[in-house]
Amino acid sequence: MVKRNQLVEFLDDLLPLPTGIEDASNNGLQVEGGTSVRKVAFGVDACLALFKRAAQAKADFIFVHHGLSWGEGWRRLTGRTAERMRALFLHRLSLYASHLPLDASPQVGNNFEIARRLGLEDLVSAFEYHGGEIGCAGQLPEPMPASRLCQLINQHLSTRSHCFDFGRKKIKTIGIVSGGGADAVAECARRGIDVLLTGEVGHPDYHAMAEARQTVIAAGHYRTETPGVEAVARRVAEKFDIQTVFIDLPTGL
Repeated sequence: MVKRNQLVEFLDDLLPLPTGIEDASNNGLQVEGGTSVRKVAFGVDACLALFKRAAQAKADFIFVHHGLSWGEGWRRLTGRTAERMRALFLHRLSLYASHLPLDASPQVGNNFEIARRLGLEDLVSAFEYHGGEIGCAGQLPEPMPASRLCQLINQHLSTRSHCFDFGRKKIKTIGIVSGGGADAVAECARRGIDVLLTGEVGHPDYHAMAEARQTVIAAGHYRTETPGVEAVARRVAEKFDIQTVFIDLPTGL
């Protein structure tokens, strides 16, 4: 068991907002539950299904990538928001969110974790976003076709990637921006990075990719944002004598 405030302090230290980056998410403890924590549930999205599953698992604390409080926060606790809050308060569940800090972190962030799973070398932070670097870039040990890289990504992220193969026949350098990272296409092309690995791209991005001759692999928004959550779960389990559980609620997107 650990005191809630001790766990919050540990997470705050592990996942600070990088200098200069603006984040719409109100990162940190968003909902205060019980004072003691015996079990932490980890998930990607704060939603009613996650809260119910966490309660069933007898968790005291929930860590997510996408929280409930954004910008100026709640204006009215009605409808869907009220239902979510009732579930949290009924079971005395705390809710902690880490959005851009969990993307950018070299230690436990989504992008660096994906890079490590793929065995990339010479990792560096990359891709400017809202005043700081949000992603990373690295190199494969050996060049490979985009089709083989897709297979590797599918294997390590348990996903089904969509490859927009507009660039080089052999891939060596990879840029990674989890979630919705299509804005990084121009920087990838400018820097000569062979492929951009992201979560999802939109219809308007197609011609930008084609005209830049930039290969892009879309591996799913949800699946590219589970690695960091899982990495934080491992850190918490190593640090404290408490149980952890990852609750997988894929959206298919």
